[in-house]
Amino acid sequence: MPDLAELSSAPLVAWGSAWLAGLAGLDDAVDAVERRTGPHVIAGDCDAPLFEAGAPLRTTLARLRTSGLRAMHLSLPVPGDPLGLIGSAELNSAAIEAREAVLLTLADHQIGLVPSEDRRGSSYVGVAWTPYPAADTAPQPVRLAEAEHRLNRAITESTAVFGRVDDVAAWGPEVGRALADLRDPGSAPTDGLAPGYPQRAHRLAALADRLAVVVRLAGRDDGRGLSATQMAARGEALRSLDAAVRRARVAAYNAVHA
Repeated sequence: MPDLAELSSAPLVAWGSAWLAGLAGLDDAVDAVERRTGPHVIAGDCDAPLFEAGAPLRTTLARLRTSGLRAMHLSLPVPGDPLGLIGSAELNSAAIEAREAVLLTLADHQIGLVPSEDRRGSSYVGVAWTPYPAADTAPQPVRLAEAEHRLNRAITESTAVFGRVDDVAAWGPEVGRALADLRDPGSAPTDGLAPGYPQRAHRLAALADRLAVVVRLAGRDDGRGLSATQMAARGEALRSLDAAVRRARVAAYNAVHA
């Protein structure tokens, strides 16, 4: 499954939750989601109840609402850390491979949606969603305060490994710019949240979203010129920061339910 440069699940949860709460219209919510990652449709090979293969996001959400859709939750799982993911086995496997999913809570059951890149020809790039059955249990909540504390601790612990911005030439210019943006007090953070979220969630999402860029870019670097010990230390710091970033994003994007 392709690695999406931008999370598809996070904006869908944020704006879908605002729409379900009556704080955004359906058209505005869908426009906000698709502005970031292109058109969203149901996967062409889908044969699940309530879903029509190839149907656009707007049509699908309207149909789900009439069938009892009442909540959306973000999951950002990796092997060994499900982080909001609750079966079936087929859903777990697909979501872990994609590293993201949306859990839809309907009146009498739950459904997991997993995104993949939908590329057609040379210019069309969007997102295709595949539905899977999910367990009926509620996802384990991630509290904002706990996630914020863990993220700040991971930042502190990784700073010694990343070094000062002036010393990160070996990381490449993209990572250097991303780190510089984090340290620039004049750089106004933004996030993908929607109306209805507490201010603390906006603040945490903004920081986590920008740190996710650092983790993604740094993870692509081959560490040329570093010793084995330095590579191991950097890898551990990135894994710790990635776990904290994912947890912070789950906490922030699901905070509308708190």
